[in-house]
Amino acid sequence: MPNRPPGHDGLAASTLQLPPGDWPTVLDCLCERFPAVPRLAWLDRMARGRVLDDEGRRITPETRFRVGLEVHYYREVVDEPRIPFEEAVLHADEHLLVADKPHFLPVTPAGAHVHETLLGRLIRRTGNPDLVPLHRIDRETAGLVLFSTNPQSRARYQALFRERRIQKLYEAIAPALPDLSFPCVRRSRIVAGEPFFRMQEVDGPANSETQMDVIERGDADWRYALTPVSGRKHQLRLHMAALGAPIANDRLYPLVDHRPPGDYSAPLRLLAKRLSFIDPLNGGPRRFCSARQLPG
Repeated sequence: MPNRPPGHDGLAASTLQLPPGDWPTVLDCLCERFPAVPRLAWLDRMARGRVLDDEGRRITPETRFRVGLEVHYYREVVDEPRIPFEEAVLHADEHLLVADKPHFLPVTPAGAHVHETLLGRLIRRTGNPDLVPLHRIDRETAGLVLFSTNPQSRARYQALFRERRIQKLYEAIAPALPDLSFPCVRRSRIVAGEPFFRMQEVDGPANSETQMDVIERGDADWRYALTPVSGRKHQLRLHMAALGAPIANDRLYPLVDHRPPGDYSAPLRLLAKRLSFIDPLNGGPRRFCSARQLPG
């Protein structure tokens, strides 16, 4: 029975099932399917055994194209910069790992970030290739991320998020909202916007909900407690911006970003501070809290 190839340096292989076409070789197909990857890069990956078939055999430049063949390959980014901030492991057992993520570090590979991810670092650190994040937070957001360490119990913990049986508390620094009564709830319909990486609120039945309160009132900025009931992409950032109080240093809401790549001088002032739930395996309460602090 075909096996998925092992991870390499904390990075799982990506898989492409070859589509219908008349390419003479697998290499020709890959070059057309992924035009951003030069042919020489595919040749180099093949020479290093980084492109495999569904039996774990090396694919070479001469391997003939076959519709339906599963091709496994390892994504690479030339000169990928190291993100100069460190994660912390707050808890680890046979079922769960709780990480405290720094700002700017993505949870999983995306775009220009392949090896410099929280998942990749933790796999290299623990030696456990079965690590899987149970949820996501933005690359710009710091704080808690819960990982499954055991495939046998993973579904039980995934159900906590799907069935909304886990409470997530965030802290945010944003402009004051003196005309709004707290605590309050923001509900709206969130859909994909323009450009593609932004979300937007539109008319229609609400599909998102955030409970909001104030922790500390300053002269210009307040410290807010945000509890997302739903888990829409960029929900907290969008809800705060819609109220007229975009989270400090948010580069997407509103869309103002003049910082060059690698500028870490102004992190988003959003922190995934606490996770609380009843453990589905033993019925006991679980509560984890980030050691990070947002400056006031």
